[in-house]
Amino acid sequence: MLRRALAAFFLLAAALPLAGTTPDASWRRVVIEPTWTSIYVGTVSLRMPEFNRNSAGEFESSYSARVLPWFFQNESGRLAIAVTDDALRRLAGGESIDFTGHAANHTGQPRGITGRATPVDITSGRIKVRVRVSASVELIFNTTYRFTGN
Repeated sequence: MLRRALAAFFLLAAALPLAGTTPDASWRRVVIEPTWTSIYVGTVSLRMPEFNRNSAGEFESSYSARVLPWFFQNESGRLAIAVTDDALRRLAGGESIDFTGHAANHTGQPRGITGRATPVDITSGRIKVRVRVSASVELIFNTTYRFTGN
């Protein structure tokens, strides 16, 4: 469950845009800083490499989630966050945006993702990601994002 939540978080982070009034090459890559959240008697840490925007308007990346002390719950997988060109323009204009995404762990189990990105400046800001691991488990991650351009 924790791995799923981490995957969702990374998807959300990938959805954040770079500066500009229209989406261009500078909005194609985004870095989401590693993050963690508390769980009952433990923590879940989430790491994702840089996200890349595909032709469908989704930011994609892989993820790795570590669950302490329950290492047997660790997981990895792929995630994608959908962000429209209009949402990227609003984010670059200083407006917060909500986003959704999806992830699947290494065994194919799906993870639902929702989140909110709040800009601090034109290329970076804060992000809150909610990862639905199961019907009864949702992990919430808070971290930062930064667009890196082409």
